[in-house]
Amino acid sequence: MPIKVNLGVVLAQRGVKSKDLAEHIGITEANLSLLRQGKVKGVRFETLAAICAYLECQPGDILEYAEE
Repeated sequence: MPIKVNLGVVLAQRGVKSKDLAEHIGITEANLSLLRQGKVKGVRFETLAAICAYLECQPGDILEYAEE
């Protein structure tokens, strides 16, 4: 899939632990891990908005289109 998930990079840049983010936005650590690895087929805009609000970033910082 040509969509790359850079959530792990943004977490590292902000010094935020996955556990803290998952707790704040109300999803399990397992689901956040799957999202971070790019193994999900979709993400709700509500979830994406909550992630961006907590990390103070834009959706484009987390999701990237990369031709294969």
